[in-house]
Amino acid sequence: MPKKKKKNKKLKKTKNVKKIISKSKVKNNEKILEKKNTISGTEEKPEIKKIKKQPTEKKIYNLKDFVVYPKHGVGKITSIEKAKIGEIDIQFYKILVEKEKLTLTVPINQQSKLRPIASINQINKCISILKTKPKIKRTMWSRRAQEYDQKINSGKIYELAEVVKDLNKNTDIIADQSYSERQLFEKAYERLKSEFEAVLKVSPEEVQKKMDKALGRNNISAQME
Repeated sequence: MPKKKKKNKKLKKTKNVKKIISKSKVKNNEKILEKKNTISGTEEKPEIKKIKKQPTEKKIYNLKDFVVYPKHGVGKITSIEKAKIGEIDIQFYKILVEKEKLTLTVPINQQSKLRPIASINQINKCISILKTKPKIKRTMWSRRAQEYDQKINSGKIYELAEVVKDLNKNTDIIADQSYSERQLFEKAYERLKSEFEAVLKVSPEEVQKKMDKALGRNNISAQME
């Protein structure tokens, strides 16, 4: 009888050892699978995150096209020229910003700095923005002035219209505005006006009437006549 007990003990031991081995094999297999997944995952990432220039960035503007350069406003492409710097051929636009009497040189591969002029629908939306009530902010003027300046130089036409609307006083009396406030208003007003002129293809006087009517500045337009 004691011999059987020994045999049973040996069988139990071998079974336990087999269980341990099988468990370790399973764990090893799981680890191998995890490693494979992580490796395959890292291999897939570069495929997902491919950095490619969007086709919209390769837009080619033509001679005499109107474009908007955010920091200077509306300009007209007067020429498309080539130059060689070292061994690299560079093509660039010459853009005349008539309001500022400034000529810009913009390389074609830096077109992200330019945008085409607004559409008629965008101009109509700007007019509806000008008709809304100005937002009254209680923050310090220095902070507001900085925000307005950033909006003016953003190149975004709706933000420009918002600045004109918010700084409009429905009057041309200098005492009603501080010098810096008036300066910002005039800067934003002229930028918006020049884009209206380029899109609508009408005289500056007609554009001013249209804008002043939306802003409720009809008395000012009448005085100017």
